[in-house]
Amino acid sequence: MINILIIADQTESIKELTARLIRNGLYCSVANDAEQAFSQAEDRSPDLILVDMNNPVDMQHTMDIYSQIRIKKPLLMVVVPEAMLGDIADNIILTDFMIKPYEISELFVRIQRLVRKIRNTDSKKIIKRGDLEIDTVSCEVSIDSRLIELTFKEYELLRFLAASEGQVFTREALLNKVWKYDFLGGERTVDVHIRRLRSKIEDADHKFIDTIRSIGYRFRKDA
Repeated sequence: MINILIIADQTESIKELTARLIRNGLYCSVANDAEQAFSQAEDRSPDLILVDMNNPVDMQHTMDIYSQIRIKKPLLMVVVPEAMLGDIADNIILTDFMIKPYEISELFVRIQRLVRKIRNTDSKKIIKRGDLEIDTVSCEVSIDSRLIELTFKEYELLRFLAASEGQVFTREALLNKVWKYDFLGGERTVDVHIRRLRSKIEDADHKFIDTIRSIGYRFRKDA
């Protein structure tokens, strides 16, 4: 689920916007100050940050908060007119902005457009096979949203097989692709890692890897 962090006062407009976003399947949290922003960003890393500025003096303070959160996520800012436009022109961090007074409907559409871009980007970074998800950026593997702890080689082996579902690989091919040419071990290493990998990701309800007799292994299609 896309998580939006809104840094703003709890005005009626913000409450209306938050309710509308939640009704459309987005998770929203609202922070009134820097301390709350840090806490909420730590608890649930946001995919998009919306800041409702009250006056020009807040600009540098907001940039400081954003940089300290240490996440490179889209930043949408609502600003007061005229006085802040010069600062916005030179701001390379800002993704998009709106000027007060604004219409909730327009702000909502702008957020939707950014969310769509986020989802399109994230879909290229995640390999999803049934209940199994492999995040190729964070190198995390989960099944039914439950995080699975893997060694680096187990992760690399799973990622390679899942990215080529249905394709059969010999043990020698897997050694070359996953362990590379600098590995001096034998093909038995592949069997050991497959066995350990299965013990962590497979159960009565989940079967992901097929053994192809006398050949090697493949990631099952429609697992």
